[in-house]
Amino acid sequence: MNPGIPMKYLILIPDGSADQPRDELGGQTPLQAASTPNSARLATAGSIGLVQTIPEDLPAGSDVANLCVMGYNPHEYYTGRAPLEAASLGLRMYPGDVAFRCNLVHVEDGVMRDFSAGHIGTEEATRLLALVQQDLGGAEASFYPGLSYRHIMISRGKGLRAACTPPHDITGQPVAGHLPEGEDAGWLRGLMESSARLLEDHPVNAARVARGEAPANMIWLWGQGTAPRLPRFRERFGLDGSVISAVDLVKGLGTYAGLKVVRVPGATGWLDTDYAAKGRSALEELEQRDLVYVHVEAPDEASHAGDVKEKIKAIERFDADLLGTILSGLDSFPEHRILMLPDHATPLSTKTHNHDPVPFLFYDPSRPAQGQGLAFDEESARQSGWKFMRGWELMEWFIRSG
Repeated sequence: MNPGIPMKYLILIPDGSADQPRDELGGQTPLQAASTPNSARLATAGSIGLVQTIPEDLPAGSDVANLCVMGYNPHEYYTGRAPLEAASLGLRMYPGDVAFRCNLVHVEDGVMRDFSAGHIGTEEATRLLALVQQDLGGAEASFYPGLSYRHIMISRGKGLRAACTPPHDITGQPVAGHLPEGEDAGWLRGLMESSARLLEDHPVNAARVARGEAPANMIWLWGQGTAPRLPRFRERFGLDGSVISAVDLVKGLGTYAGLKVVRVPGATGWLDTDYAAKGRSALEELEQRDLVYVHVEAPDEASHAGDVKEKIKAIERFDADLLGTILSGLDSFPEHRILMLPDHATPLSTKTHNHDPVPFLFYDPSRPAQGQGLAFDEESARQSGWKFMRGWELMEWFIRSG
């Protein structure tokens, strides 16, 4: 390390890319089956390990996982998913407020057919949310439009004492067995059932059905919580940083952590996101900041859809277009470190997140190659014998080591 040159830190998150062996891939995982020459080069010159990003006693979600990867113990700081997304939308929460994630979903014959209502466009979704707010909003709760199917409801202290199920966990299942349960469940169920009556015949949905698209015919409330109190990232680690993501959850975490939230044109949070644009933006941010946290949702979306081909494609595009773009510009930053890992595993077999530990890759060109001969995948990480059981300690190690 050259003390006269500032160290730059890159954290790269291919969301949900960790998986389990698949028969159609000859017993390989998507990470093993994908062609990822840039990741392979870094793995050869760096080190591979395993990290537990989601404690067994907490929900297996991107909220807990990314909080952990950012270096915050979720046992101390996790309050729920929706408050993070509310922060990304610029929504202020007051003491006692409870934020909920509010999906627009497609339910048919009592079955959750699509947790994203066919990835409904933001303009159509905003029109539907306006009706929901007009008829169901008021003194007890307000509804706020976000992007695509992802929206927010903020209640005045109601709903916290209910157990709610993420809609992406129940694709293809009857919704009746997964409606809110607990002390506040009746109020939440009433809102959800009323929304179904409101939205069924809305002109937006009539047009979607006519085009052969899934109607967004119900809201689904989940992920509730109160506003967290996170210490600023700079206070914890002494670094200024930026977050690059199209997902409100990750942007909200960045907001609470005091990181700059970067909006990248073409970043969609879906399979069609502009990987190269995110890579270029990361290099631009490194000019001004010490650390850049780059998150890509596409592998996770493919997992939720159970689409193995799209998952492999997303992993390969992450490697070629995002990582390749970044590596081509790192000559401007001779002192740098890279940490790459999925925030969590999302097996195609279950179409949802789990608590499996995930592989991580550490690369610092100033250090000699570790000689492990391992790839960036689940089995290599297990073989390495290097594991962080408390995942929030990985960030501290990444920044402080050496």
